[in-house]
Amino acid sequence: MLQRIDIDGKGVIGAPVLRAPGADGHKHDRGHVAVLSGPVLATGAARLSAMAALTTGAGLVTVYGPREALHEHAAHLTSVMLAEEATLLAGEGRRVDAVVIGPGHGGGEHTRELVLALLRRACPIVLDADALTAFEHQPDMLFDHCHDRAVLTPHAGEFARLFGEEVDAAMAADRCRGTVLLKGPVTHIAAPDGRSARNTHASPWLATAGSGDVLAGMIAAFLAQGADPFEAACAAAWLHGDVGRRGAAGLTAERMIGIIPAALVACMADD
Repeated sequence: MLQRIDIDGKGVIGAPVLRAPGADGHKHDRGHVAVLSGPVLATGAARLSAMAALTTGAGLVTVYGPREALHEHAAHLTSVMLAEEATLLAGEGRRVDAVVIGPGHGGGEHTRELVLALLRRACPIVLDADALTAFEHQPDMLFDHCHDRAVLTPHAGEFARLFGEEVDAAMAADRCRGTVLLKGPVTHIAAPDGRSARNTHASPWLATAGSGDVLAGMIAAFLAQGADPFEAACAAAWLHGDVGRRGAAGLTAERMIGIIPAALVACMADD
C-alpha cells in the first residue's frame, strides 16, 4: 500500500514508499477494481489493465463486459473475476472501490453514456484511451461530469483533442476538476487543487502497444487501496517507468506485468 510519495523542489517525482500488507490483512482491505472491457476481438487491453491492477496490489479485480467478450476473457484469466456489464451498472455484486474504463473499449455513444454513468457515482475512476476519445467532439460534456476522484490519462494527441494545443496539464486539471496525467517521455501530473509534478524516471522501451493500459491498471490499484488520486498517479507513473527500465530492450506490455513485483519490492519500507 502507498505510504508516501516524494516530490523534490523541482517538481520531480521520486520513488514511492510502499508498505506491505499486515500479517492479519485481508484481500478486501486492498480494494476491488472494476475494469470495463471492449467487445469481442478487442479484449486484450482490458486484460492488461486488470492484471496490472491485481499485480500492483488490488485485493480483487473484476472485468465487466458483454457476455460474448467474457467468453474470450475466460480463456485467458483465472485470478481475475468476470461479470456482465449490466451488473455493474445495476450496482449488483461486490462493492467497487475503483474503476478503469477506456482501454480497448471503443468510442461512440455507448462509451460516452457509460463513462457519464460511472462518473455520477463519484467512485475513484481512471479514464483512459477510448473513454477520452469518445468525448473529443464534446469535451465539455465530460468536464461537466468529472470530479476530483477521477484520473485522466491522455497521451499528447488525446490531450490536444480534449483541451487544445495551448493548454498544459495544470490548466487541464483545473478545467476538468480531476487529476490529469499527460503521458510522454516526461510525464506531467496535475491535480485540481494546484499540486503538480513530473516523472522523469522512465524508458523509451515503454513506448509499446498496451503500455498505457498497464499504467491505467496500476493507478487503479492504488486508488482502490485508498490513495489520493494525485499521489496514486504519481506513484504509478514512477513504478511504470521503473518497470520500463528493468524490462529494457524488447519490452512488451504482457512482460511488464511480470516485472511489476520487483519494482514494488524495491520500494517497500523497512518495518
